Amino acid sequence: QVQLVESGGGLVQAGGSLTLSCAASGTIFGVNAMGWYRQGPGKQRELVAASRVGGTEYTDSVKGRFTVSRDNAEKTVRLHMNALRPEDTAMYYCWAVRFGVNYWGQGTQVTVSS
Repeated sequence: QVQLVESGGGLVQAGGSLTLSCAASGTIFGVNAMGWYRQGPGKQRELVAASRVGGTEYTDSVKGRFTVSRDNAEKTVRLHMNALRPEDTAMYYCWAVRFGVNYWGQGTQVTVSS
């Protein structure tokens, strides 16, 4: 089992920045990808950014604005968000996959005001 706890969400004005953090605990061995999903009002959950063994990937709408970083020693993954837009408003979920099983945090709300 992998437990994930997010922190760092909040309210920010458009153009501002936020950093989300996720602390992982439990059986971390075998976790080969971690990252962030989000679900906006009336929208499906989407992958925002992922840190995998082979590198990182981002959804098109956040490329150049968001950066995912992973620290295996500290068992954390962070999402650095710059130039935030109102359309980035969503619940952000930390995600990890271990031997093909997906794990999720409880989510942290990010609200961007115009």
